[in-house]
Order: sequence, then structure tokens, then C-alpha cells
Amino acid sequence: MQKIRIGKEQAIQRIRHYCAYQERAQQEVRDKLYELGMTKNEVEEIIADLISDNFLNEARFAESFAGGHFRIKSWGKQKIEYALQQKRVSPVNIKKALNSIEEAAYKKTLLSLATKKWNSLKAERGMSRMAKTNSFLNQRGFESALIMPILQALNKK
Repeated sequence: MQKIRIGKEQAIQRIRHYCAYQERAQQEVRDKLYELGMTKNEVEEIIADLISDNFLNEARFAESFAGGHFRIKSWGKQKIEYALQQKRVSPVNIKKALNSIEEAAYKKTLLSLATKKWNSLKAERGMSRMAKTNSFLNQRGFESALIMPILQALNKK
């Protein structure tokens, strides 16, 4: 299947709309430009223009991504960090994005998820219940150091 090459001006117009629609990572924009048939030099030139015109901002994207995935999907910091790494966001921007998540809201979400999961496992007892809840919270990307005290408190109830 042959790629259809469009003109540079048309590509710029499309990619500006693509970036205005929602926040994008630089790699997503690069991939889209290559799909449109742009050369490496054209892609880098267009990316530089998008950054200077503030259509593309990796720090803004990372904060938006982290905040949204925490609030909407209830992901923990580890899972968010991994997802941002997959999108090739710089480590500095990942760290800033993770620091933008409020600690109180983070712990409240963790406690809420742990309690909900714990209560859904009424048939399980003891270590099995703890292990399944721990596994669930780990898959959500929460840190073990934060999970264990909550599980111990739930187990005592």
C-alpha cells in the first residue's frame, strides 16, 4: 500500500487542527506527519513551528495526560509514568506531571479503590483477600509502600 503524499502547507493545516483538537505528545505528531508522507527534515521543521506557535507543548501534554488518567481512570503514578514513557515524553516532564497530582487526592483515591475491591471479595478470607486486593492496586499502578498500610488496616476491621 503506497502512502499518499500531500503538500507541506496542507500538512501544516491538518496537523495544527490535530494538535488543537486535544493535547498531543511530540511523538504522536511525528508519527502523524510521517503518515501524511512528510520527509524527516519537513517533519522536524513543522514540529519546531508547532512548538514556537504553542500548538505543541510536551510539559502541558504530560500534565494533562497525568491528571486525566488519574482523575478519570484512577490510575496510580507508576502506570501513568509507564504510559508517558511509551509516548516518549522526557523524564523531566514526566516528573513534573506526576508531581502535579495532589497527594491528598491520590491517597483518597487509593483508599477508595482498596475499600471497594476489599468489600467485593467477601467470599475470600485472610491472605487470599489481601493478595487479590494488592494485585488489583498494583495493576492500577499504585506503589506498594502506600498499599500495604491500607491493606493491613482493612484486614484488622
